[in-house]
Amino acid sequence: MNGSTTTTGTTGTTGTLGTPGSTPGDDRDGTAAEAGDGTSAVTASDTSPVLDALARVESLRGRNLLRESELTADEFRGLLDLAAALKTAKRERREPRLLERRNIALVFEKTSTRTRCAFEVAAADQGAATTTLEPSGTQIGHKESAKDTARVLGRFYDGIQYRGTEQAVVETFGAWSGVPVWNGLTDDWHPTQSLCDMLTMREHSGKPDGEISFAYVGDARFNMGNSLLVTGALLGMDVRIVAPRPLWPADEVVALAGRLAAESGSRVTVTDDVAEGVRRVDFVHTDVWVSMGEPAEVWGERIETLQRYQVNAGLLAATGNPEVRFMHCLPAYHDLETEVGRQVHEQFGLKELEVTDDVFESAASVVFDQAENRMHTIKALMVATLADV
Repeated sequence: MNGSTTTTGTTGTTGTLGTPGSTPGDDRDGTAAEAGDGTSAVTASDTSPVLDALARVESLRGRNLLRESELTADEFRGLLDLAAALKTAKRERREPRLLERRNIALVFEKTSTRTRCAFEVAAADQGAATTTLEPSGTQIGHKESAKDTARVLGRFYDGIQYRGTEQAVVETFGAWSGVPVWNGLTDDWHPTQSLCDMLTMREHSGKPDGEISFAYVGDARFNMGNSLLVTGALLGMDVRIVAPRPLWPADEVVALAGRLAAESGSRVTVTDDVAEGVRRVDFVHTDVWVSMGEPAEVWGERIETLQRYQVNAGLLAATGNPEVRFMHCLPAYHDLETEVGRQVHEQFGLKELEVTDDVFESAASVVFDQAENRMHTIKALMVATLADV
C-alpha cells in the first residue's frame, strides 16, 4: 500500500499526513605572487571574501555543532557561503590561515575515510595541528567515562571532532569539554555531511536554496535520512523521503521537519511511492542499505525490502528531469570491488546494491564533488567556531 506524509510550509500549515563545483586541487597555473619561502603571498584584498563571509557567521564563534537544528537558516547558509569562499581561496592559492596555533582532537569510535581526511587536510590548510584517536586509542566507556574524557581533552585541545554510535556521547562532549565540539557522525545525525550536500546541490543546480528539490531514497531511519530531511526543511527546499514505511524517519524527526517547514516555506514529503517521490527532483540521494554497526544477518531482509528503491537508470528516468544529479555520502556498493560487495554477491547473487554501476559512473553522478566538499565545509565549520578575527 502506498502512503505519504506531506508538510507544506509556505502557508505555515500542515497538510494531509500520508555553477557546478570546480575540480579539486591547487591552481598550479595561477598568478598569485610567490613569497620568499615559495608559498603564495596573500594580501588583504585576497582574503577579504573569506573574512567578509566569516563576519556573517560571527554568532557561531565558540559553539558546538551536534545536529543541524542547532543552527538557524541564516547560520547554515552563512557556513555554506564561507565554505565557498574558502574553496575558491584554496584553488587560487590565496587562502588565509586563521587557525594557527590551534590544536584539534579527532575522536573516532567509528572508522572513517572522508571525515578523517577532510578534518586533517582542512586543519593543515588553516595552520592547525590535529591528533587522531582511533577506536583503539581511547578508553571512552571502558575505563573512562565520556564526561571525564571530554573534560580531559578540553584542557589540551581547542576543538574536538567526535564520530561514533550514540548521539548521547557527542552531546556529553559538547556539554563538558568547554571547547567547540563537532559531530562527525552518530547513528542519529550527520551535520558535516549535510553541510557538504547542501553546498554540492547549490553548485550543481545554480538555484537559490528555496528552489532546490531533492529526494532521499532508501533506508531513512538513520543519520542520512534524518539530516537531509531536517536540513532541507530548515533551508526551505522541496525535500522528499522515499522509503518503505518501516524505514521512515522517526515521528519526532518528521515533526521537527514540519515545524521548520512552517517557518521556512519548505515542502516536506515522506512517501513509500517511488514515482511520486522522485518526480521532477533536481537531485536523488541514497545511502547503503545496511548501516555501520548493523549485523550482517540483516542483508537478506534489507535487500528484499529495498530492491525496488535501488537507484538505477529507470529511477533517474522516472524523475522526468534530464538534468537530474545523483548523490551518495559514500562508500557505495555499486560493483564487486569491495569485500562486502563480494560477500553479498556470493550469498544473494547481486552485483550492485543501493545504486547501479552505470548510474554511479555516469555524467549524472556528482559523488566526488560531494566528497571533496566535505573538506571545504568542515574547514568552514572549524574556522567559524575557532577563528579569532
